[in-house]
Formats: sequence, C-alpha cells, structure tokens
Amino acid sequence: MTFMKPTDPKAFTALFPDKTFALKHGFAGNPLLTLPRIVDLVRELPRDRIEYNAGSAAVSQNPDTTPLVDLDPETIVKQIETAGAWMVLKQIETHPAYRALVEDTLMSVARDRGFDNLKAAGFEDLQGFIFVSSPNSTTPFHADSDENFFFQIHGEKLFYVYDNEDRSIASEEALEGVVAKHRNIPYDPKFDARQTAYTLLPGDGIFVPYQWPHYVKTAGSYSISLSVTWKSPEVRRRNDLYVFNSMLRGMGLPQPVPGDNPALDAVKLALFRTAHAAVEPLRKSETMRRLIRSVVLGKDANYYYRAGDKKSDDKPDQKKAA
Repeated sequence: MTFMKPTDPKAFTALFPDKTFALKHGFAGNPLLTLPRIVDLVRELPRDRIEYNAGSAAVSQNPDTTPLVDLDPETIVKQIETAGAWMVLKQIETHPAYRALVEDTLMSVARDRGFDNLKAAGFEDLQGFIFVSSPNSTTPFHADSDENFFFQIHGEKLFYVYDNEDRSIASEEALEGVVAKHRNIPYDPKFDARQTAYTLLPGDGIFVPYQWPHYVKTAGSYSISLSVTWKSPEVRRRNDLYVFNSMLRGMGLPQPVPGDNPALDAVKLALFRTAHAAVEPLRKSETMRRLIRSVVLGKDANYYYRAGDKKSDDKPDQKKAA
C-alpha cells in the first residue's frame, strides 16, 4: 500500500530531513481517523495522553495563560463543530491498531529511501498524534522535539513553517526549553520572511524538520489531522542533552550548547541515560508519570490536567504491538 509520496520526487534525496516539503497521502477516510473512532480512543487512552484547550489561543500565546474550555475530552470530540476547542491525543501508538498505522507509514518511507527496516532508516522512538480542532482554531507558535510527517484528514488547515537553521528565530537556549519545559516559543511578525506557508486539505501533508518553528490555523470546518513522528539517533542524543542541561541550569549551573564540548556531552549522556533506564519502568503508571514530570520539569509540567479532573484511575499504557 502507498501511504504517502512527496509532491517533489527528489524530496527524499534533496530535502529530507533538513528542509520542509509537501506530500500527498491516502489516510483520508481511514476508519481509525474518524470522529466515532476517536471518541473510542479518548475513552481508552490514559488521561495524561490527552491535552486540550480553547481554540482561541493566540499565535504568540504564553502557555501560562492559555485559554481553557470547560468540557471533558469525550464531549469535545462529539461536539467539535461548536466546542471552540483544540485537542491532541498523544502517543496513540500505545494502541495496537494505531501502532501498526505508524509503523507501516514509516516503513513505506524507509523503503522509498532504500532501507529494508526502520532502524536502518534512522526511525526510532516512533510516536503518533491525532489532532482534533474546532473551526477557526489556532495552534500557537512552537517547535517540536522530533521529526514529523503531518497528514490532513478532514477540514482545511493553514500551516506556517519557519526555517530556524541559523537560530535567528529561536535560540539554542529557547530550543532547550522546547524539549525540557514547554513547546511554545515567542513569535514576531518579522519572522515571516523565513516562512513557508501550506494550505492543507484532506489528502495533503507536509514534512516538518526537527525543531523548525511553526503555527497552525483551522478554517471554517472542524479538522482532524494525524502526525507520525520519530527521533533519529542524533535527535535523541540532542534531546537527552537538552533535558540534562536544563536540570543543571535549574540548579544554577550554566551549561555549554550540545556539541561545544563533545567530551563533556559524552559524560552527561552516559549519566542521563543510566538514570533514565532506571526510571523508565516506573513510567508505565500514569500516577508515576505525573510525579516524575513534576519532579524533573517543575510544578507546571502536568498542564494537560484540569483542576476539576477526576482523580486518575492509574490506567497503564496498553501493551505496544510487537
């Protein structure tokens, strides 16, 4: 099955993974990506895999003052046309059916690039996200800590991506914050000189390179989008160093940018990954994930929860497909 193809046949050799490009896909109409099935997925996912807020957020939204919507996640999906909301379902690959969708998509890309398996193609830490947005909603200016194929399933989206290779839009320290704290970054209209704008309809998609800033707006209909992400070994390494540096910086210890001191980076990486391996088994519990986030990232790390949320049922992630 052909899951996706770049509109430029040379994109995988000339642009990937350093530049954005447009693509076409065959996901529109997939039963897994319809509102009734998404309602089921909301019921099945742990609560900390569901984030939502009002769709009236500003492009330059301060995450501390993000407008909220007083509805539960299931109601938002059922009433998405009128809810005035933005929602993301995170790590859908923990559900076997969606895991297959994520893996099959990236395997098709790996084959197109001449590889016979995901690891050889540099696809590690595979994750999937479903976005459900009301009409005229905004996803604020932000950057992501992974590499991303973004597919529009229903409705129209305006997607604005910014080239930040020279760090003139977001500094190295700001990008550290994207990984270790919150994804939103300050926006200035002068950045638009480095913008690539896409109008996405069902069947359209784009590739968003690692940590390229972007913001998104929906048009006059509700929107469903799918994001298939991964981290290459180099991206995983950089993210781990960003998190470790952020923790040390929080203790009042200034840190060099990753890459400035390779020997020190190697020591940090060994320490961080040893600690991470010890903690990782605890993350199967939603309650422990919540506690770990608050300890490592601070009191505002659990921003997906609402003050009125019912206490967690401590629902573990579903077993991943082999």
